[in-house]
Amino acid sequence: MFIFKRNCQFGQIPGTTPTIPGMFPNMFSLTTGQFGGLPVMPVQAMTQQATRHARRVYVGGLPPSANEQSVATFFSHVMSAIAGNTAGPGDAVVNVYINHEKKFAFVEMRSVEEASNAMALDGIIFEGAPVKVRRPSDYNPSLAATLGPSQPNPNLNLGAVGLMPGSAGGLEGPDRIFVGGVPYYFTEVQIRELLESFGPLRGFDLVKDRETGNSKGYAFCVYQDLSVTDIACAALNGIKMGDKTLTVRRANQGTTQAKPEQESVLLHAQQQIALQRLMLQQPPAPIGIASKVLCLTQVVTEDELKDDEDYEDILADMKTECGKFGDLVNVVIPRPNPNGEASAGVGKVFLEYVDTESASKARTGLHGRKFGGNQVVAVFYEEDKFHQGDYED
Repeated sequence: MFIFKRNCQFGQIPGTTPTIPGMFPNMFSLTTGQFGGLPVMPVQAMTQQATRHARRVYVGGLPPSANEQSVATFFSHVMSAIAGNTAGPGDAVVNVYINHEKKFAFVEMRSVEEASNAMALDGIIFEGAPVKVRRPSDYNPSLAATLGPSQPNPNLNLGAVGLMPGSAGGLEGPDRIFVGGVPYYFTEVQIRELLESFGPLRGFDLVKDRETGNSKGYAFCVYQDLSVTDIACAALNGIKMGDKTLTVRRANQGTTQAKPEQESVLLHAQQQIALQRLMLQQPPAPIGIASKVLCLTQVVTEDELKDDEDYEDILADMKTECGKFGDLVNVVIPRPNPNGEASAGVGKVFLEYVDTESASKARTGLHGRKFGGNQVVAVFYEEDKFHQGDYED
């Protein structure tokens, strides 16, 4: 169930009967029949409600200019263009629920089959921006399978809208692979290069924080040649990458094992991975002796610290973000002297935690992350030096 903020709007497509959010136009059209003295809900309304989870698609990454009408018109048009509106003539889109702040929408289709066909539109350009098309979080695959097709029709004319089959989407089904434990500083290009050691990908999605755009440390992919799925999982799972260990498996099961006839291919793949590790592994930053104090560099610049208001904003951001790893005792961000004289520690951020365990979690979580466009370097700092106000190296 989704709870929207005040600026979320419910969009009604012109030409249809006004609805109440979460309901359908004929939900309250009572039949003449009676059951126990009460009106009976129409069968059509009950059917619509039961299939709703399978008839909606999530559309993420919308541009700020998007609105309910433009989203509805666009998806109805492209569904017609790819011959995906199989429920008959007319618009495929019934309703649009849009969240302007989060830049996503739920697009409701007329039928389960049309919603499945819409999944092939992942990555399509809408008003100059590529958008993600996914199943909503309330989607029930087992139940949906009894309601209609759960995969896009393979004969869709995706070329009519500039897409290739599986070019951006294709992240549904039993051969979907979960890739966890990815170092935060790895780029999409680096991760794809590693995965494509086994062959071209049909779909790839590095999961990112919607607010910051930073990697969340895990991704999903599907190979064009599905026969290499288990080989890739077996070869990649458990590999050390930087300060992380990869977890690679089919998304719908816990573990995988290569079949005996795949052993020679697996051995070759592991040799390939050994080379990739040398190419991708970032040299570890000096850690220092574990302590309660962490020193961050490449986070802030001297100019950013001169303005009082900017300084307070940076300090508040640091307390919020860095406090997620444990209880902070103190945050020190040295500022430049107003008279222009050199000041020790300018450009560094010092975090004092209540214990070394929290500081260690913070170092693991912050090293390699981006803050204000800069890639953070995090090392432990001597507690005595910190308490004495000695911020030099």
